[in-house]
Amino acid sequence: MSVDFAFKETYSIEDLLAIMRILRGENGCPWDREQTHQSIRNNFIEETYEAVEAIDNSDPVLLEEELGDVLLQVVYHAEMEREAGRFSFEDVADGICQKLIQRHPHIFGDVVAGTTDEVLDNWDEIKKKTKGQTTYTDTLKSVPKVFPSLMRAAKVQKRAAKSGFAYPDGNWAMEALSSEVEELREALRQNDLSAASEELGDLLLSAANLSRYLDVDAEECLGTSCDKFISRFERLEELAASRKVDMKKASPQEIIALWEEAKRQHKSPNPSI
Repeated sequence: MSVDFAFKETYSIEDLLAIMRILRGENGCPWDREQTHQSIRNNFIEETYEAVEAIDNSDPVLLEEELGDVLLQVVYHAEMEREAGRFSFEDVADGICQKLIQRHPHIFGDVVAGTTDEVLDNWDEIKKKTKGQTTYTDTLKSVPKVFPSLMRAAKVQKRAAKSGFAYPDGNWAMEALSSEVEELREALRQNDLSAASEELGDLLLSAANLSRYLDVDAEECLGTSCDKFISRFERLEELAASRKVDMKKASPQEIIALWEEAKRQHKSPNPSI
């Protein structure tokens, strides 16, 4: 079935909006017409992570493609709302323009902000006012619960620190982490799985807090360690295979010995690891 659409060598955002309306229209694609915000929710998350991976890999060709996929998700959700008569893509664009102008008074107004810290302080204050946040607790509650928990933990504690709730330095944060380890160990001694679960959460929260004092991103640190673990596990598996060791039947001591050898042989791409 042909549709009323002008084919071109290059297309614009207006064309993307038109294509989405065709796909969602009466004679459009059956699959696209059936989708809801909830049904494609995870698509949005996946496309965003794929764009982030392109950034991490310094791949501009892939990044261009993945940003298009992210933009498609924005257009998709906006079209659903236009159909419902609540807002449109144009409203979305207007909203972000209004926000950028409002939160950059040092550019679009007469506020003076000569440093990055001053810019961020202004941004936070304006954000609190526009969102009706009157307490620091309000800012903590506004961190989305759907964030990866490690990312949420770091952001919550960063905002809490702005109230003055912070350790003097990283050594104090390290002591707090050690304390949480002891509390977890005690829960395990008592065979209290409920308490152990709670203490493990506190331990992870403390670890995320320590990352702030080290000026590193906890989520990125964990991702790097996952990559390191996979590389070392690969070497462990190679060692086991070369020595005809059945890993499922091997003793814990044998596995640990192989693991220590794999660690010694593994060369991390990050010299600090």
